[in-house]
Amino acid sequence: MKAGIVGLPNVGKSTLFNCLSNAKAQSANFPFCTIEPNVGVVNVPDERLQKLESLVNPEKVQPATVEIVDIAGLVRGASKGEGLGNQFLANIRETDAIIHVLRCFDNDNIIHVDTTVDPIRDKETIDIELQLKDLEAVEKKLEKVKRNAKTGNKEAQAELAVLLKIQETLLRGESVRTIDFSEKENEFVQPLQMITAKPVLYVCNVDENSAVNGNAYVDAVKKAVADEAAEIIILAVGTEADINELDDYEERQVFLEDIGLTEPGASKLIRAAYKLLNLQTYFTAGVKEVRAWTINVGDTAPQAAGVIHTDFEKGFIRAEVIKYDDYVALGNEAKVKEAGKLAIEGKEYIVQDGDMMNFRFNV
Repeated sequence: MKAGIVGLPNVGKSTLFNCLSNAKAQSANFPFCTIEPNVGVVNVPDERLQKLESLVNPEKVQPATVEIVDIAGLVRGASKGEGLGNQFLANIRETDAIIHVLRCFDNDNIIHVDTTVDPIRDKETIDIELQLKDLEAVEKKLEKVKRNAKTGNKEAQAELAVLLKIQETLLRGESVRTIDFSEKENEFVQPLQMITAKPVLYVCNVDENSAVNGNAYVDAVKKAVADEAAEIIILAVGTEADINELDDYEERQVFLEDIGLTEPGASKLIRAAYKLLNLQTYFTAGVKEVRAWTINVGDTAPQAAGVIHTDFEKGFIRAEVIKYDDYVALGNEAKVKEAGKLAIEGKEYIVQDGDMMNFRFNV
């Protein structure tokens, strides 16, 4: 699952990406690796994993991960290919969610492309470009579907109604994610890969003094996105980049506490991105490895098993499930069994975040 960082030039987008890439800023089990020049895989911080490590003492620990893409900067006219527009829009279409960085700080030494600081205007600039690109794709699709609908094809007529709804929304300057589609309508929407249908996390990049409570710019952003059902987090990206330069972990923690924070903003952002992607974690634990596995919220036990290996899903028999809190309270699997806290679940079981699982299968 992949989240793309977007934003206008000079809003702190690349600084944020670099913060994520600097493993010094995190604890030892929060590494980062580069796949391509602008793609990184970041581990999801999870205190539960550290607790399980202390109880099981495994040879290896493997956290859940999220892929982060630093999308090329956007300028006005990107939908028509201005600047790196075509590259930007192709990259963002491939992501599952958008991390939209907004400049919410004043600094005369950092030039804004529009000369003044206005996160609402900046947000609208990017929204418009993405909406125009979606509109272009929808109108191209409409030409073909209209012809089929005229022949009396019921499926084409149903698809036409959905496309017209999307077109109308985009022409009003609203994003596709604001539309509440039915399950049937979603069958037509998903193949379109609409950019503005993707969930969004707004990152308000603030100055050091606003790192905890935000400022007037942040308040304006919260008001502007109130109807979007989007996530918002506040980060002092520049300050955190400076803290990252410190070699000593304890020293970095002291600086974070000095500005009123208990953990690096990168940790907060990664957890928010994980949530935005509608992901959750289940665990497997043994002396060889304690591991966090990533699945979608709502996945069944066989689907969860399939993340380990497709054979586990195909030959699924049952799942042995221990609740994380029970395991921690009792200390090990044997005591959990003695207390009758180990549940045997079948194919219909919906996995819960934090479940500790062991699968039985036969291929």
